Amino acid sequence: MARHSKRLFYGWYMVAAGSAMQFLQAGLMTQSFGAYVAVLQAERGWSKTALSGAAALQQMEAAILGPLLGWFIDRFGPQGMIRVGIFVFGLGLMLLSQTDTLPSFYGAFLVVALGSSLCGFFPVNIALINWFERWRARALSSMSIGLALGGISVPLVAWSLQTYGWRATSFVSGVIAIVVGLPLALVIKRRPEDHGLTVDGLPPKTPDTTQEMRALSQERDFTWREAVRTPAFWLLSLGHGFALFVVHAVSVHSITHMNQGLGYSVEQAALVYTLLTISQIGGVGVGWLIGDRYKKRLIAAGCMLMHMAGLLLLTYAVNTAMVLGFAVLHGAAWGLRGPFMQALRADYFGRSAIGVILGLSLMIVVIGQVGGPMIAGIFADLTGNYRTGFTILALLAGLGSLFFILARKPKRPLR
Repeated sequence: MARHSKRLFYGWYMVAAGSAMQFLQAGLMTQSFGAYVAVLQAERGWSKTALSGAAALQQMEAAILGPLLGWFIDRFGPQGMIRVGIFVFGLGLMLLSQTDTLPSFYGAFLVVALGSSLCGFFPVNIALINWFERWRARALSSMSIGLALGGISVPLVAWSLQTYGWRATSFVSGVIAIVVGLPLALVIKRRPEDHGLTVDGLPPKTPDTTQEMRALSQERDFTWREAVRTPAFWLLSLGHGFALFVVHAVSVHSITHMNQGLGYSVEQAALVYTLLTISQIGGVGVGWLIGDRYKKRLIAAGCMLMHMAGLLLLTYAVNTAMVLGFAVLHGAAWGLRGPFMQALRADYFGRSAIGVILGLSLMIVVIGQVGGPMIAGIFADLTGNYRTGFTILALLAGLGSLFFILARKPKRPLR
C-alpha cells in the first residue's frame, strides 16, 4: 500500500495526454482559423460571411452528433473514438490543402470538424470526468492548459501562412496531427474501475464510513431524462452558449478586425493573440487553485462580464493599450470559465449519464458557437466593419451572466 501511494495516479497521465491533444487541435486549427480567414479572404476573395459559415458548419455538426457521441461514450468509452478522431482530423487538414472552390473548402472543413468532434474537447472531458471527482475542476483546468497554449502557436502558423502559403501549412499540419496525436490518444482509458483503480486514486470506500458518506449513498446520479427536466440544465447550457458568442467570434474574426479595421499586420495581430493565450493560461491557473473551493457558477458569471468588457475594448480600440486590455480580459475569462462548464454539469448531475447530458447541452450551446461568428461576419459585410456585430455579442455575454447566477444545483434523486 505504501508503494502504491507513492505512484502518480494514472488519471494525471490522461490529463497530460488530453492537454497535449488540445494543444495540437487548438494550435493547428481552432485558434489559428482566424489567420486562415484573413489569408483566404485576401487570396480567394471569399466573403467574411462565407468563411464564417465554415466555422458554423463545424459547430452545427458537433451539436447534431453530440447526443449520439455522448450515448456511445457512456456505453463503450471514449478511447476508440478519440483514436479514430485523430486520424480523421489530420486527414481533413490534408484535404483542406487541396481545395480550390468554396464548396470543396466546406467539404474538407466538415471532415476536420468530424475529426475534432471525435477526439476533441467533448470526449476528452468525459474521459477525465470519469476519473476525477474531488479534483475534477483541477483536472479539467489542467487539461485546458493545452487549449490555451495552442494560441501561442498562432504566430507561427501565421508566419507559415505568409511564408509557405495556406496549402503547405494545412497539409503539414495534418501530418503533424496524426503522427503526434495517435500516440497521445493511446493514453486515454475508459474508467478507473476497469484497471483496478478508484476515482481520484483515493483508497476504496469501506462499509463503515462516516454518516455523511452513508447519506450520500442514498442518492444517485441523474439520468439524462431527469437532467433535462431541471432548470439548471437549461440555465447552464444557455450561459455556456452566450459565452461562446464571444469566444468563437473572437477566434474567427479578431485577427481580421485587427488587420483590416485597426491597421495591424496579420503577424502583429497574431502576437496580440499570443498575449490573449498567456492570459488564458493565467486564468486556467487561477481556476486550478480555486475551482474546487468556491462556487463555480458565480465565478463563471463574473467571467461573462470580463468577456463583455474585453470585446468592447477591442471593438472601440483607439490605441494599443485598449487592444492589450482586450487580450488580457478575454483570455483570463476564457481560461478561468472554460473548464468549469463541464465540471459544473458533472457536479450537478453525476457521471453515469454525463456523455448524453453533455451531448444534449451541445444542441443548445451551438447557438453561441454558430451565432457568434455569423453575427460578426454578416454585420461586417453589411456595414464594412465589425463594430455593430461585436457590440451586440458583447452585450449578449453580459446578459449571459444572469444564467449562471440563477443556475442553482438541483437536489440529487434518491435510489
